[in-house]
Amino acid sequence: MRLVRLSAQSARVSDDIRAALTSLGRGNTVVGGVALIGVRVPGTERSVDALVVLPRGVIVVVAVDLPDPAMRLDAPLTGQWKADGWPLVRTGEAVNPAVEAVAGADGLLDALRPVLPGGLATGTVIAVGPYVETVDAPPAELNGTTRVLYPTPTSMLAATVSLASSDRPCTVDEVGAILRLFAPDARPPSAAALAAEGFAGATPPEPAPEHPLAIATVTVPAEHPGAPPAPAQPAPPREEPLPAPVPQAPTASPSAGYPAARAHVFGSPAPAGAPRPAAAPVRAVPRRPVTVRWVPIAAGVLLLGVLVLAIVLATGAEDTDEAPAATGAPPPAPAAPTSAPIDGITFTERAMGSDPTCAPHATGDLQADLEATDCGTLRRGSFETEVAGKRIAVSVAVATFEDAAAAERFKAAADTPGTGSIADLATATGRWPSAPPAFETTAYASSTANGSVRLVQACLIGGPSTPDDPDLVRAAAAGLRIPVAD
Repeated sequence: MRLVRLSAQSARVSDDIRAALTSLGRGNTVVGGVALIGVRVPGTERSVDALVVLPRGVIVVVAVDLPDPAMRLDAPLTGQWKADGWPLVRTGEAVNPAVEAVAGADGLLDALRPVLPGGLATGTVIAVGPYVETVDAPPAELNGTTRVLYPTPTSMLAATVSLASSDRPCTVDEVGAILRLFAPDARPPSAAALAAEGFAGATPPEPAPEHPLAIATVTVPAEHPGAPPAPAQPAPPREEPLPAPVPQAPTASPSAGYPAARAHVFGSPAPAGAPRPAAAPVRAVPRRPVTVRWVPIAAGVLLLGVLVLAIVLATGAEDTDEAPAATGAPPPAPAAPTSAPIDGITFTERAMGSDPTCAPHATGDLQADLEATDCGTLRRGSFETEVAGKRIAVSVAVATFEDAAAAERFKAAADTPGTGSIADLATATGRWPSAPPAFETTAYASSTANGSVRLVQACLIGGPSTPDDPDLVRAAAAGLRIPVAD
């Protein structure tokens, strides 16, 4: 899910909406798509919080602020709302707080219809806040195209899956037309990025025609008049077994103690001549036992092997006292590179790399800002150090922009608490030797120079962190001078 921020929204629940959309992940691993944040309804001064274009549908998200948080909200679309049993009274003719929001969503969908692909599902999400534990709606409205919910990752995922369920996928060209209509000044994602979000190619895929020979057919037996039974054929004469041939005198063989093989081979015609007279049963000639000639040889080989083994063991015992074993443990892995001391702190590198864009590696509002104005290069490094006996993880990100003004805007957004951050490289690539550190609560430092912005986060390894920990603050300040190569 890619977020493109067009304008800021003033509703108290707007931040929760953006967080819920961001939680849908990057690419189509969870729910692919593009979300335009702060879309103005054409021809009016009204705006909606988000226009979410999904591979299987389009959803409009509108915000409704309640007077106070509620544990339970009864929210029928055409009736009066009640928060914890108390009616929500509004001035004017509006029967509930969502009337104006639904009108704005309908207006945006009407403006969308000229470029909306035929057969693509549409829906509306009414996000209520600042907090609601449970939202109840009439059962008849649960099968419609509108959902009332408090925006959380779970509720937003359920709404997108149920509302965007068309059989026909939206193509890259079609989503591009929607983005040009509502965000003409924003830089649209590339075709490859849209394809990674789950959108189809230039034309919807057509099912391949099935080969005629591959079509399964059902064979129905035809009904024919019964044929007269065939006349019985006389049984063939019974063949009598041939008399046993007269045994020939065995020919002595110096190498084998077996009787000579008979000349007649099974299946070959018998020689012509007078019929053989029946012979009396002949007592079978007993086979002479085969002389097992390999037993002495095997015994000799076994004895020789025992002698060789005894010699080897005796020689090995003598060599053990004189020299170490030739085959030992494998050589230890090379140590991770370390930096020169910075303010008395030495950093051990855990990961280092660069990327051509920043937005895929950012979170929160910072990601939305980078979707509109992305960086030219992102260099990241992950390091480990120890200060005052504490193991500390340090994550460094250096974003380079085309001009200094864009760099200053990015730094100002990154310095604002709660706007997101750049993901740690070693955590994303699984390069930490143990469990990855928790970068949720960190000491933070930043700097800018020559169009590049450096962001540093420092946290404890294996324990909770506080942003004002002096050891973490010292490590973050030193991280502003760690070399981060391409």
